[in-house]
Amino acid sequence: MDVDTFGAALRRWRDRLSPVDVGLPHRRGRRAAGLRREELAELAGLSVDYVVRLEQGRARHPSAQVVASLTRALQLSATEVEHAHRLAGLLPPSRGAVSTHVPPGVQRVLAQLSHFPAAVFGADWTLLTWTPAWAALIGDPVGLAPERLNLVRAVFTGDVGGLAAWPVRNADPGMPAALVADLRSALTEHPDDPALTALVEEMRTTSTDFADLWERGAVSRHVSARKTVEHPLVGDVTCDCDVMTVPGSDVRLVVYTVAAGSPDEEKLAFLRVAAGQRTDAPGTVRSELA
Repeated sequence: MDVDTFGAALRRWRDRLSPVDVGLPHRRGRRAAGLRREELAELAGLSVDYVVRLEQGRARHPSAQVVASLTRALQLSATEVEHAHRLAGLLPPSRGAVSTHVPPGVQRVLAQLSHFPAAVFGADWTLLTWTPAWAALIGDPVGLAPERLNLVRAVFTGDVGGLAAWPVRNADPGMPAALVADLRSALTEHPDDPALTALVEEMRTTSTDFADLWERGAVSRHVSARKTVEHPLVGDVTCDCDVMTVPGSDVRLVVYTVAAGSPDEEKLAFLRVAAGQRTDAPGTVRSELA
């Protein structure tokens, strides 16, 4: 009886995933039915050589971050994510922890939104995956240390070089309270998550504003707001920012949109072209760099 390996499973999952599902344009005469290794590497933020070594079994001990990036890129189900971790010799994500799993349906929606700056955050407001347009407008998060991918830290510590590479003016004064309320809800749902508990304690210690809102039991909802990005190439870009929750999941989908025919739409189109994104077909979705 053949024993399944991480490399074999990786090839199988790659072969079954349609390029269209990840936002790649359909091209006639394409030989590969599923994703190419180069495409998977791009989606997961890994080198092609490393993906090859994983599939061939020459790299046998991928980190939890690598496995998480690959399972998101491959749009695996929660059960398959657990199986992938076991094949990699890792403990599956704790069921009591904040999930970093992005459901396949959300991945497909994000792929179709690739012309818009859009991203998926976890319940603790850690950035999980994003569109090329997000990177073009906000700044590419690839290469950031994991702790700098958290929106709560960015907002309450004033980390200008964190999630946003340049200043973003927020017209919603209730956003900080909403983030604190969200984090309180996440802690109620995941009281045994050590990373989440540590994040709350860190923020209470390092930010007086966070500590004050936490002690006052701030209750608010961050649903939509008008934001202006001070982009160094095109100047101010004003967008409507909407936050959508996914029932039965820990993730939040954040989408920036602009009015059709507006100067802001022209600026976004220019930024996509400058970043090398095609304007006539969906782009790919990037994940955090493992």
